[in-house]
Amino acid sequence: MTIATPIGVMAVVFNITEQDGAIQGIARSDAETVEFLDTVADGNRLTWSQNVTTPMRLELKFDVTVEGDIMTGTSNPGGMMPSSKVDGTRSSAV
Repeated sequence: MTIATPIGVMAVVFNITEQDGAIQGIARSDAETVEFLDTVADGNRLTWSQNVTTPMRLELKFDVTVEGDIMTGTSNPGGMMPSSKVDGTRSSAV
């Protein structure tokens, strides 16, 4: 995944799994690894939040659409900060 933030493009690996109907995820970047919180799937739409500390402490709220192997959407840090564009492609590599 890439997240086009106001301070530059970040490369992040999302590991998203489903177990017993519950969707879980972990986001890994060079700086940190964080868990998805409050994950909800509705058709091809997926929403969740995650608490990051790099480059600053934020609660990001993601809202993405999955079409085949492509995921697009936004990450919103709330407040006065603008939303960031999120784009990615499914990979079979773990």
